[in-house]
Amino acid sequence: MHTHYNLNQLYLEVSYQYRPQEDHISYYIHQFVDSLEIHYPYLFGRPRKYDFSMLLKLLLYAYSRGVFTSRSMEQLARENLPAIWLCQNEVPSYRTICRFRQSDELADILKQSYDEFVRYLRQQRLIDDHLFIDGTKILADANKYSFVWKKNTIRFEAMNRQKMTELVNEMRQYYQMGLIPEETPLTLEGLEETITQLEVRLEDLEETIEESPRLSPNPHKKERRKVKSQLRRMKHCHSKHQHYQTQRAILGERHSYSKTDPDATFMRMKEDPMKNGQLKPGYNLQIATSHQFVLAYELFSNPTDTRTLRPFFESHQALFRSFSVVSMDAGYGSESNYTYLEESFPEITALIPYGTYLKEQSRKWRSDDSKVMNWDYDEKEDCYVDPQGVRFNFFAYRTRTDKYGFERNFKEYQAERIDENQQEIEAALTQKGYVRKITVNPSYDYFKAKQRGLLKDPKYRPIYSQRKIDVEPTFGHLKACLGFTRFHVRGKQAVNNEMGLALMATNLRKLRLRKTEKERTQKFYSYWIKFLGIFETCVTASLETFIPLNSLRVCSKNQSIQAVAVPSDFHAEWGIVLGFLNELDTI
Repeated sequence: MHTHYNLNQLYLEVSYQYRPQEDHISYYIHQFVDSLEIHYPYLFGRPRKYDFSMLLKLLLYAYSRGVFTSRSMEQLARENLPAIWLCQNEVPSYRTICRFRQSDELADILKQSYDEFVRYLRQQRLIDDHLFIDGTKILADANKYSFVWKKNTIRFEAMNRQKMTELVNEMRQYYQMGLIPEETPLTLEGLEETITQLEVRLEDLEETIEESPRLSPNPHKKERRKVKSQLRRMKHCHSKHQHYQTQRAILGERHSYSKTDPDATFMRMKEDPMKNGQLKPGYNLQIATSHQFVLAYELFSNPTDTRTLRPFFESHQALFRSFSVVSMDAGYGSESNYTYLEESFPEITALIPYGTYLKEQSRKWRSDDSKVMNWDYDEKEDCYVDPQGVRFNFFAYRTRTDKYGFERNFKEYQAERIDENQQEIEAALTQKGYVRKITVNPSYDYFKAKQRGLLKDPKYRPIYSQRKIDVEPTFGHLKACLGFTRFHVRGKQAVNNEMGLALMATNLRKLRLRKTEKERTQKFYSYWIKFLGIFETCVTASLETFIPLNSLRVCSKNQSIQAVAVPSDFHAEWGIVLGFLNELDTI
């Protein structure tokens, strides 16, 4: 018979209180958020309907379950038991969730939460004094074809300025005034003044035509048509000039931005299904980890990691100064970064290989005669000698400044063209007959030698080798496990908040895993110690007389542990032993 099914039947509803297990992720989220002691008192405006702690718990739980949209979070709070328990049967709307996710209050709460989380990890001794930094790119919530390029903006602005200059000169020539040079900068105030003059002139012509009506040909009507045309073109150029000025302001030091999300920058992503190096709008995420826990993060518009190190360190100085060793990959290795760390953070040992470090370890590089590092150097006379025997003497100091304003000092060496017999040395000349020259950067060579020594030091080599198993898996957990490969909000503030939520969700998942593994290990060893104690009391020297060694059979996890041919005197003791073995088998 089938089960009776009737939705119209009246049932007796029995209420019960749900509480998740202590090893559930929602329980860790609840304890962590309550430890923050979030207090935002009501000051003015409409009273808040929901507490910030409840909304933060819901957001963290949703992100830990791979739910990122506000409508799905509302559904989660309505249907999911742990989410219902966290919200205490309250269901905030998706608009409330979205507003809170983008609010300034959440930004302050997240900053406080990361400080408290680092303090908790240190108290529990889950992190040490080794820090690892790396970056990855996250797609923005923007159309991949909504690009604005800085070069195009500059080019179109120059063309529009040329049109405005020609138009102004045409007007001045028409009114028999002096022409202005093409290089004269035209400001918005000057254009608005010109437009005002044209409008005044047009009003005067309208009054003149009304006062003295005349059939065509009317010179005033002809001039009115001319002024209308000039005014229309001038307004068009003025609006274009404003548009390009706005684009320049949004771009800042960047080379591109997205119209959908103006804070996003176009950069090449690792995920390139078309294999054509397509540029997509995104953000460069920088994180600092220790034992796979994210301790700090920041988003940048620079596609490369080299220029993100300095602002990242300046934003989290107190945190970074509490670590003795900081490890990064070769993407951060540059003279400017080495100089900054040595001058501003002398107490930190930075392990940052430079770009050619791995190539220099190869046999091909070490046997390459064109590399200056393979030449002989005479420190006393300050000269180099190449493998062909050509001597390079110091010639002059050179200074170069890159496009970011960093100044580098070089020493230039020039080959000796004449030997002792006043004969010209062919190896000292280039193919076109010029004297060979080399440039050496002493400061950069010093930092490279220092890094080579640190990376080969037995004390620091294992620390740097840990980098790839500490910070890299964090990105894997974020992208592969949580499925967070794209932002779901727009704007730097909202994106920064969402990134903080996603990374804190991965931290809490990792914390739960560490805690459960630790408890499981402690439970296993406690049972094992008890078993050994009981086994020692039960097993005597005459055990083999009563129980053959092959009579004890340990079975698989789904089966029980049995013993055969056990004497009646040992039934009680062996029952305890076999019970512990069954419990050990289930751990």
